[in-house]
Formats: sequence, structure tokens, C-alpha cells
Amino acid sequence: MSFFYPSITSERRHEDFPLQVARGQIPGHRSVTVFGFNPDVDQTEVTVWPHTGLVPHPAAALQMKVSSSNAADTSAGTGARTVLIQGLDASYNEISEVVTLNGQTAVTTANSYLRINYAAVATAGSGQSAAGDIYIGTGTVTAGVPATVYELIKFNYNDTVTGHYTVPAGYTAYLMQGMFSAGQASGSTSVQGRLMTVGIDGIRRTAAITTINNGTADYVFEFPIAIPEKTDVEATAIGSANNNGCSSMFVLLLIAGPNASAPGTPWN
Repeated sequence: MSFFYPSITSERRHEDFPLQVARGQIPGHRSVTVFGFNPDVDQTEVTVWPHTGLVPHPAAALQMKVSSSNAADTSAGTGARTVLIQGLDASYNEISEVVTLNGQTAVTTANSYLRINYAAVATAGSGQSAAGDIYIGTGTVTAGVPATVYELIKFNYNDTVTGHYTVPAGYTAYLMQGMFSAGQASGSTSVQGRLMTVGIDGIRRTAAITTINNGTADYVFEFPIAIPEKTDVEATAIGSANNNGCSSMFVLLLIAGPNASAPGTPWN
């Protein structure tokens, strides 16, 4: 027999709004926490993700190729066996699927994606982890790496750490808070972090920007920033010297409008 335990006072008069949202008690509301990590930021602006350059955006929704850099990530292997992919279709509606891996050989997704918002190892063998880096992309696949990488799961992370998210159709996202941190061995050079939005007009707009030297910057927006549907939110970094490690985090509250699609599987 199961029980429902309300986390409110004995008088049943109060429960914090964020907790209510996290528990799914407020229809049309949900939170998304997006983490990013880039171990090697140099003197060119890059997304805070464990790859090179800025996260690319396809011009149209595409079927993606999913592959690993390690042959053990396969349907009966010791590494990752299946991967959950969550993203947006050509109309920015939420879609998802589970893909069965075949090592370094690419497996094509059933869905066509305009954006990938999240991916994670769904099942694994005795290693309890991906054995290699798992890529989602297009083009020629060489040793498990596609020519164009749209998203990836780094070895042993088992889910994406990409500082990028696209607001689904029918939702308004409210930027509640963010964080950026950076460090380097010398401790004598600075890193610029930027949180930006890109709407359907293609213009890059800055929501927050900071420069730090072996430290952390936290943002709490007392009046949350409203971000329209179909807008990309992205954390980027650029160093005044090479070899910086950077992390990012931002929290969005998604509120559905009258045309919102059904919410996808929560990942945070």
C-alpha cells in the first residue's frame, strides 16, 4: 500500500512554491536545471560543453546518428547499451526516444531533431557506465565520431553536460538563477563567461556576463527574465589565455501557455 506524504506544515497552510513545482503539484509548471562543463577553454568563444566550438544548430530537423568511440557500448556490451534522447522537432515540440547502441557503428534515430536538449545513458552492462564518448550528430562517422557533433555524452558522465537549452513551443521560460566558474593552473589569467539567448531572429543577446580569475560568479534574478518559446539559452566562455576549465549552471522555470505540447519526461 502506498501513501502520499504532503511536505507542508501541520496546519496544512504552506509549502514553498519551488518544492511544489518540483513535486509536479502545479499544472503547467516545471523546472529545468542545465549544467555545462568545458575542460579546455582557450582564446576563442566556445559553449560550456565538453567539445569544441559553439553548439551547432541544424537548419532543419534531421535524423541523427548515434555512436560511441568505444566498441563496448553496444546492445550486449559491458558499457552503455541504450541512450535516451530528448529534443525538439521541426515545430519545436518536445520529442524523445531510446536508441540501442552498436558500438562505433552509427545507429540512426527514428525522430528528426531540430534541437537536442538532453541525452543520457538509459541502460548499461557490467561496467555500469558508458565505455567511451557517445556522440549524436550527422555526416561521416569515423571511429564513432560523426563529422558534425550536435550533442555528446562524455565517458563516465553518463548524461550531457552542455550549457545549452532551447525553450519548447508553447512555453515561456523564466531565468531564475545562474552560475559560472573558471580556473587555470597559473591563476593569473581571466576568463569571460556569458549567458546569452538567441531567438528565431538569430540575434545573440546577452542575459549576463562576467569576468573571473580562478573563481565563481553567481546570478540570482530577483525579477526573473522571461524567455519566449523557441529561444536558445546558452552559456559560453572565452579565456585571455589558453587551458581554462569552466563550468556553468542555469535554472529555468517553464510555464505552459495555451498552445503548449504535453510535457516530456523530466530529466532534472
